[in-house]
Amino acid sequence: MTDESDEKLNTIEKVGAALVEQLTRVVDHGVGPLAGSRTYAEARAASYSDPERAIRRIINETTVMAGTAGFVTSLGGFITLPVTLPAHITGQAILNARAVAAIAHLRGWDLRDEVVRQAILITIAGGSPNAVLAGFGVKVTRKLAETAIQRLHIEVLRSINKKVGFMLVAKYGTRRSVVTLTKLVPGIGGVVGGTVDATFTRVVARVAKKAFPPLGSDDNVEYAGVQ
Repeated sequence: MTDESDEKLNTIEKVGAALVEQLTRVVDHGVGPLAGSRTYAEARAASYSDPERAIRRIINETTVMAGTAGFVTSLGGFITLPVTLPAHITGQAILNARAVAAIAHLRGWDLRDEVVRQAILITIAGGSPNAVLAGFGVKVTRKLAETAIQRLHIEVLRSINKKVGFMLVAKYGTRRSVVTLTKLVPGIGGVVGGTVDATFTRVVARVAKKAFPPLGSDDNVEYAGVQ
């Protein structure tokens, strides 16, 4: 790889890492006029006896906002990255992040858990959490038992974060960054090519509903395979 290629890859990696950090912050605390995912989810759930109805409302609301250019563009101004991305692109990522985590929360998933947080970020990029995490030896299963959730080793977490950062850039980045990424990072092409708009928001919502099935009150989630 040439020095120029190394420099481009390092820049994309920095952008990806910044996106991961910023979108995680959106989930936890919100951004600008938007509340964080827990607050948003619980506010919508308060209006319905069935959490699935609240999820449908969240998806519909997010899709409408994602299709409102002025609103989405204004949101993009709240994210600071090493390389400036168009405001409407980062605005879309913000909306999708809040919605995916809200869906997971309403279905009983713990947004504080490291694996759940990684799965949310992968879903925001339109990817399959199970498939991506399996590549790092992380197997996600559900068991009716009180099993402590294994924490990811820091080296594994860093590797997953890097992969997720690339995925987010491939989906939400500029055309130039996407072209560079597909050339320099083998296997990233599968998440490239989606249209970042209201249609993609619905795609992400469908992926989220599959990735985070409802957990019963007695369900626990075990993450195995990381030793």
